[in-house]
Amino acid sequence: MEKSTNLNIRLDSNLKKDAEDLFKRLGLSMSAAINVFLTQSVKEQAIPFTIKENRPNKKLLKALKEADKMAKHPEKYKWYDNVNDLIEDLKK
Repeated sequence: MEKSTNLNIRLDSNLKKDAEDLFKRLGLSMSAAINVFLTQSVKEQAIPFTIKENRPNKKLLKALKEADKMAKHPEKYKWYDNVNDLIEDLKK
């Protein structure tokens, strides 16, 4: 059996809780999940997933621009407080 060692890291408490909840559902401890990550990183000699800047795509940017236009001119657009009202209006 290989000798084990400790690793101390600082992280956001909400992130830790969310990660623990996820790993528990997956049947892993936090330690096991980190070991999986580190093992895969060493095996691939890389981070085992894509790291990229989170930028909105053109479709989302267009939708955001349209939503901004609608918010600035509420007199031109019908608004709904809930989905049921929208569905009822669509049935008309």
